[in-house]
Amino acid sequence: MMKTGKQRFAILLLSVGMVLSGCSGKSASEQVSNGQAEAVHEHGHQTQLSNGDIQEATASIDELPAFLKSQTSELQTIYALSAQVSDVLKYIPCYCGCGDSAGHESNLNCFIDEIQEDGTVVWDDHGTRCGVCLDIAVESAKMSSEGKSLMEIRTAIDEKYSTGYAKPTPTPMPPAES
Repeated sequence: MMKTGKQRFAILLLSVGMVLSGCSGKSASEQVSNGQAEAVHEHGHQTQLSNGDIQEATASIDELPAFLKSQTSELQTIYALSAQVSDVLKYIPCYCGCGDSAGHESNLNCFIDEIQEDGTVVWDDHGTRCGVCLDIAVESAKMSSEGKSLMEIRTAIDEKYSTGYAKPTPTPMPPAES
C-alpha cells in the first residue's frame, strides 16, 4: 500500500519520538553517536566546504545522502524528518552558531542546503555533529505535528534558545497567516 506524505511524516515523527524517549532518557544530542561524518569523496557527489561541512546531492528527499550510512538510525531518521518539514525549518533559526561559522540562514540549512526546482536535494552534514541543530529540528517537527502555526513554533524556539546559546541564524520571519 502506498503511503501519503502525511502518513510518512507521522511515521517519521513517531519514530523520532520513540528514539528520543527511549530507555536512556538522553536528549537527541546525547543519543547521536560521536557524530563525526567521514568524508567519502565520490566524483561529483560530495563536496567538502571550507568550514569542514560535507554536502551531497541526491535525486529527492526520499533518498538520504551516503554520508549518513555510517551514522545511527536515529540520526538518519532526524534527517528524513527534517526533509519532511523543510517548509517549517526554513523559518526556524538555529542557535548553535552556524550562521557565523557556516553561513546558514535557518535550521533547515543544518540538514539541507537547498532543494532545487527539479527535486534534487543538496544535503549538509552539519547536523551530524550538532545536538542543538537536532533538538531544534525535532522540537519544531513535533510542534508542527501538533498543529502549531509557524509563528507559534518560531516564538517557542526563540524563547527557549535566546539565552545560553549562540547568536541565531539570520532567519526570515514566517509569512503572515491568513
